[in-house]
Amino acid sequence: DGASYHRAGAVRELAQELSITLQPLPAYSPDFMPVEALWRWLREEVTYHHCHATAEELVQRVNHFVHTINADPFAIADRLWTKTTLDPEEEKLRIPA
Repeated sequence: DGASYHRAGAVRELAQELSITLQPLPAYSPDFMPVEALWRWLREEVTYHHCHATAEELVQRVNHFVHTINADPFAIADRLWTKTTLDPEEEKLRIPA
């Protein structure tokens, strides 16, 4: 994420002592942060086009979202698992007749 403490001398020295090669990442790289897809999903379900009257209402909606997705692990895997192949059955890939 480019934070200065990730590049600090102490970090570089310790990495060298431990034989760790530090790799710089792009400033914003959601592909390297799978949790970004979860945040996007949460925003779609909880906050898109909706202004919560209170912080408590927002917390309640987030808790409901968490409970709902945890009740169906297959939905989580389907939504968040990195896809390595194209699924010809997916609606967006279908060719109109």
